[in-house]
Amino acid sequence: MSRPKLIKEIRIKHQKLSNKQIEVIIDTFFGSIKNALNEKKSVELRGFGSFFLKEIKEKYNARNPKTGELIFVPKKNKIRFKASKRFNSFVNK
Repeated sequence: MSRPKLIKEIRIKHQKLSNKQIEVIIDTFFGSIKNALNEKKSVELRGFGSFFLKEIKEKYNARNPKTGELIFVPKKNKIRFKASKRFNSFVNK
């Protein structure tokens, strides 16, 4: 679902809110998740799932698939999401 479709769905269910108010709510929600992940904290939404960071180790012996040349890949953080049991059972009915 795209951002405009999400705004439209919320607007249908909560007609007293303006589109600008809905946009502020969505931006605040996702901004809070982003800030928590920047501080290396996990975010748990009960009944939905949790977002967390996983540190990927550096690699000294990775290869460039095009040339076959050995390259160094620095360590980095990846964002992971784990669905809750309740959400997972809803999706996999």
